[in-house]
Amino acid sequence: MAQIHPQRFVADVVVTCDAVNTVYAPGIVDVEDGKIQWVGPKGDAPEANSVFEENDVGGLLMPGLVNTHCHTPMTLVRGVGDGLPLQKWLTEAMWPREGLMTSEDVWWGMTLGSAEMLERGVTTSCEMYLFEEAIIDAVQQTGARLVMTPVVISESGRSLRKYIKDLTELYEDHHNPTGRTTIGVAAHSAYNLGINPVAELAGLARSLDTIFHLHLAETQQESADLERQFGQSITQILYNHGVLDGQVLAAHSVWVDQADIDLMAETGVAVAHCPVSNMKLGSGIAPLLDLRAAGVTVGYGTDGPASNDSLDLWEEVKIAPLLARVRALDSTAVTAAETLAMATREGASALGLHNTGSLIAGNVADIIRIDLNQSTFVPVTSPDELIAHLAWSGSNRLVTDVWVAGRQVVVDGGVQTVDTERAQAQVQERAFRLAG
Repeated sequence: MAQIHPQRFVADVVVTCDAVNTVYAPGIVDVEDGKIQWVGPKGDAPEANSVFEENDVGGLLMPGLVNTHCHTPMTLVRGVGDGLPLQKWLTEAMWPREGLMTSEDVWWGMTLGSAEMLERGVTTSCEMYLFEEAIIDAVQQTGARLVMTPVVISESGRSLRKYIKDLTELYEDHHNPTGRTTIGVAAHSAYNLGINPVAELAGLARSLDTIFHLHLAETQQESADLERQFGQSITQILYNHGVLDGQVLAAHSVWVDQADIDLMAETGVAVAHCPVSNMKLGSGIAPLLDLRAAGVTVGYGTDGPASNDSLDLWEEVKIAPLLARVRALDSTAVTAAETLAMATREGASALGLHNTGSLIAGNVADIIRIDLNQSTFVPVTSPDELIAHLAWSGSNRLVTDVWVAGRQVVVDGGVQTVDTERAQAQVQERAFRLAG
């Protein structure tokens, strides 16, 4: 990898997505050794020493987006089973093809999907999938940031004992909080594995002091058998078995009531909210306002590219607050600044990442540039209007450049680390084989 020189980025606007939503116009971001050294208004910038390269980028700089729940290698099965309800979609369309996948298939699927996310300004993704070594290798090459949570699913054929051994070794080999890859633990769901295996996996995550990732209450009926057996909601069952202790990331959380939400808030569970996938699969609308009101950390996820069908987190940025507003019949329910926070700072927090998601000194330099020379950013008479334009008019087509840990991986809209034409051809060819 080429050496990254200390850089001073000068922009027309810097949207920090910090805790108080600070905006600097014009602003400066100083980056050295892949980290932000200083950020602030241009007029207050410290004198740059001679080793800094000044880069007048114009436009708008903001943190890279954080995708908190994804199955990115499903680029290999994008579009398959369209129109089926979740359980049929999984058992009849997804799992048969996924059962034929090789590690090389997954490498190409992840490579293509990672490039797609980078070009859209998504610098971090949390992956729940199999063939974890292939995924880690692919993302090391694309240059993105990865939270890898290898999944235990009953259909994989890997025993729980074997998984725990493999996962522990993977953690020891690849978990690097100061680098671009961290390792967590994932259970597909309680309805797939049963309560006791999920509880054991949650305990493994606690012993490793890492994130525990699972699907929770995505559909209304998925856990009906368990709920009849225990006489409680699935969230309450998991709480009573200690599953919600530790660093827990619950994907979807559509069918949770106030009692469930209170338990989630009590134990510090974070939620990956995937509204586009939930709508496409007809699963329902997660109670975003109730979760946030209880103090639950919420980040956005695209879910897999077979149930969304894109990896474009900008859609969640707009659709999630609009769904919350129409459900509450309240146009003030989620503000523009709040939805941007869930796509950046709060999403990073949900993944246990405390050094990305906002442009503040000490954080890693995961930065995206937005082209402001667009009619959708006119007029701007205040910072609030600019934030509103980002939330309601922002889109992947406005992302021109992307840096991860200070390394530029997208230039003028094109990813520099992947031969995208070859990746597309590989995924196309492999998809035909999986289709039989």
